[in-house]
Amino acid sequence: MSLLSVENLSLGFRDLRGQVTSAVRNVSFSLEAGEGLALVGESGSGKSITALTLARLLPEPPAVIQSGRVMLDGRNVLEMTESELRAVRGRRISYIFQEPASALNPVFTIRSQIAEVLETHRPDVHDLDAEIVYWLSEVGIVNPQDRLHAYPHQLSGGMQQRVMIAMALAARPDLLIADEPTTALDVTIQAQIIELLARLKQAHKMAVILITHNFGIIRQVADRVAVMYRGDVVEQGPIDQVLHHPEHRYTQALLACVPRLGAKRRRLITMDSLLETS
Repeated sequence: MSLLSVENLSLGFRDLRGQVTSAVRNVSFSLEAGEGLALVGESGSGKSITALTLARLLPEPPAVIQSGRVMLDGRNVLEMTESELRAVRGRRISYIFQEPASALNPVFTIRSQIAEVLETHRPDVHDLDAEIVYWLSEVGIVNPQDRLHAYPHQLSGGMQQRVMIAMALAARPDLLIADEPTTALDVTIQAQIIELLARLKQAHKMAVILITHNFGIIRQVADRVAVMYRGDVVEQGPIDQVLHHPEHRYTQALLACVPRLGAKRRRLITMDSLLETS
């Protein structure tokens, strides 16, 4: 049995007139324990909406689940009660969101924010400071003891993202969902964050869903790729197969848009031009 199995998931949003506009249609994929899946596509393709639906984080309404199942260890998340969902969110499925500066609470210290995770999901932990220092060290923060009483604004963007990862991992989740975890970070820090996710996935035998529009960063973390286009999964398979032998023209267009060192073209090819000529 797969850790996670998404089966024909369709979701839309209800407007003030009561009409539902479809955002995600018949999305299906599965994920084994310890496996990495990259969910790839342009902004607006439905990646984040799909990910948020896995733990029912979208308010309903306006979100409307039209069909499908999200099976976590054989149980349908879409049929869980609120109390059952509280046991899933954070403990079984954790999220890293795009903007750590927005996701972290600016008026609480790093210690208090990670401590809340531990108190909620791992009440058996007695020495909170030691556990928090462990996770801050695990995500590569130097002198973690000195950062316990720091506020988010006192940390760089890269360090804020590492704190977000530490918060997500502190509950020891089965599945980590990283939604564009390198957004707004410089290239060097991007590489460090992706390398960190790959190391933590291996060290903790944790399943990872990496949401991105960038094919260039997925190989270290992902074993398989699912490509989304306008709310549909148009192609999925092992990472080498999709990267080297893409079948769908949208996947081919995405790969063709990736800038390459030494390329002779002076201008980047746009997605629209590739789809028009395909």
